[in-house]
Amino acid sequence: MDECNISFIGCGSMGGAVIRAICRKYNPAIVTISAKHLEHAQRLASEVECIAADSNAKAAAAGKYVFIAVKPAYVADVMKETADSFRSDAVIISMAAGITLEKLHSMTDRPVVRIMPNMPAQTGEAMTALSCGDDVKAGELADITALLKCAGKVEKVDEKLMDCVTAVSGSGPAYVFMFIEALADAAVRFGMPRQQAYIYAAQTVKGSAAMVLSDDHCPAALKDAVCSPGGTTIEGVAALEKDGFRNAVFDAVKAAYEKSVNMGRK
Repeated sequence: MDECNISFIGCGSMGGAVIRAICRKYNPAIVTISAKHLEHAQRLASEVECIAADSNAKAAAAGKYVFIAVKPAYVADVMKETADSFRSDAVIISMAAGITLEKLHSMTDRPVVRIMPNMPAQTGEAMTALSCGDDVKAGELADITALLKCAGKVEKVDEKLMDCVTAVSGSGPAYVFMFIEALADAAVRFGMPRQQAYIYAAQTVKGSAAMVLSDDHCPAALKDAVCSPGGTTIEGVAALEKDGFRNAVFDAVKAAYEKSVNMGRK
């Protein structure tokens, strides 16, 4: 991979997180980045020691693997701007929610890959889904997977699941942050200092997630193990059920899913 050039068009919070992850593992000199405002690309390039291009076209021309890391509304414009700049062997990797492989193929004659990473890429704990067509070679898919693994876990999925992925893991960190905030607020209510409350709440979520990922039991069984008969936890669980906790989560995922589907129809 240290001999394979990589480009990023767009280096905002998500693109920047993946760029940092890749530059921590591989030679930063193989990474070229661009942004709407050159100073943003230069600032990140200075931080991770990669290369800042002064145009999207120059960034596109530099990479075998070209990540399109702009907001969905700007993807078509970026693809049009860079259409004549891509290398003949380039593979285009879109990070935009709601933009299908079919739409991406209509914008370029290069092979395309669609990915959905999430915010924990900033700490190397991302959950990234990947889908692509048969025009992406096995070796290219392996390279892209290796790059994305720098930021966390990667799984190849059927494209029909990408709207679900967007709603669950793409948007999910926001739901989790809200839960951590609420748990910490409750701790503060009962006298715990704010910063200590954040630590207790966040570590509890982190540890619980680690158990789900490492244990053979499902979350329901793990929940049951914490709920002693007549104890404190079952009282809390009963209150969550009474207040519609599960339905609130269902509704949040449904709303995000429908938004992703509708974005794909435009």
